[in-house]
Amino acid sequence: MDLILWRHAEADEAEGDTDDLSRALTARGEKQAARMAAWLDRQLPEATRVMASPARRTEQTARALGRKFKLREELKPGGTPQELLQLAMWPSSRMPVLVVGHQPTLGQTIAQLLKMHDSECAVRKGAVWWLRGRERDGVFQTVVLTVQAPELL
Repeated sequence: MDLILWRHAEADEAEGDTDDLSRALTARGEKQAARMAAWLDRQLPEATRVMASPARRTEQTARALGRKFKLREELKPGGTPQELLQLAMWPSSRMPVLVVGHQPTLGQTIAQLLKMHDSECAVRKGAVWWLRGRERDGVFQTVVLTVQAPELL
């Protein structure tokens, strides 16, 4: 199974009474999302299931891809790696899954799947981590296929 984790692009900072879920992408964030979406659209199989947090910035990031996606409450800020993996049906899903979400949940999920000693991995805004689960000689492995940052595309 392929699990693609995409952190939302750069968003406005929360100010005063601003609701975290209503924060929008900055102009730079919109460019990051468009750049990464163009790359992803060329790489992703057509049957990829796409899910995003209901936060405005993740919805805007996912929308840049131009594919159908579902907003999922489980992906809101504060979600857990276990909720994300259950929603993605890791590792049993037969189709690739793209999750557009937030730190620290994405980084915690990556750290868990790669059995890192740290409990969290840094994920840049707008970046994608593409992971693949596979079985080799009776042992399940998580392989990093690629890590892409929008600045490098």
